[in-house]
Amino acid sequence: MLTRLAYVHDLRTFFYFLTLEEPAFASLDPSAFTAEDLARITLRELERYQDYLRQYVKPDYNGRELFDEDCDDVRLTVNDEAAIARKLSAVRSFFKYLYTHEIIPENVTEKLKMPKLHEKPIIYLDRNEVSRMLEAAETGEGLGERQKKYAENTRVRDLAILCMLVGTGIRASELIGMDLDDVDIDNSAFAVTRKGGNRVILYFNDGVKEALEDYLAQRNTINAAEGHENALFLSLQKKRISARALQDLVKKYASAAAPLKDRLSPHKLRSTFGTNLYRETGDIYLVASSLGHSNVNTTRKHYAAADEDKRRAAAMRVTWVDPKRK
Repeated sequence: MLTRLAYVHDLRTFFYFLTLEEPAFASLDPSAFTAEDLARITLRELERYQDYLRQYVKPDYNGRELFDEDCDDVRLTVNDEAAIARKLSAVRSFFKYLYTHEIIPENVTEKLKMPKLHEKPIIYLDRNEVSRMLEAAETGEGLGERQKKYAENTRVRDLAILCMLVGTGIRASELIGMDLDDVDIDNSAFAVTRKGGNRVILYFNDGVKEALEDYLAQRNTINAAEGHENALFLSLQKKRISARALQDLVKKYASAAAPLKDRLSPHKLRSTFGTNLYRETGDIYLVASSLGHSNVNTTRKHYAAADEDKRRAAAMRVTWVDPKRK
């Protein structure tokens, strides 16, 4: 669901670019493009869109105007290579669908060169940082006074969420979508719906089990808002926790534990689980299965760093003998 929503947002950015930046489409409404209009889009406009994505003032999607540059509401969007590639991929997938179904005569996006992606190191928390993060959730250690006051009302829930993310490696969307009847405490198991709609059973350790038991005891006393009665993790408004709230929750506690690491997010806790599991087992196929990767090469690419650490540690254990010494 979250992937489809991101796809919609990316396409919306493309159509607003055309109507705001390209004279040939200035008279059109972003939501009113016809097949004939789409067939008029050229490689030149796609290349300009790629340049536009590097930095632009975010449109006011309630109208056709950009925010005034002197106003406090200006939101400058800057995209890195990965974000640009994702937005272009959304456009390419859309045009491929249109061409395959004979809605347009040509797929001009096939001519567009995608940006080259450079490998980035995996950001994850080490064991000490994980311990400090969980300690921050449990005691407020490392949080500001205002954060501590807010966390008093969410301590049990927050600890359970962090334990689930770092202890099982599930995606943020999978955790958000979990219901009460997805958890089997007695068997230390839970069910999630993976990308593509596959339903799988995963397992958790005793630490996660304890945190979940504490939260479920509290959750069973809460009367959730209408339509959210079966949601596992609730917001203070008694509704299913949102993606934004989950992002903020993880950033708050992870930043307290690892202040020098930036862009900490639920996905970084997923990386933490994957890295630790690979180091413990050395089984890339097990890691791929646990993370729900359909292609083991995706897993191998992301967690090859663990092999590098092993090679470095092995080299440090070798005792070299100086041939000049007796």
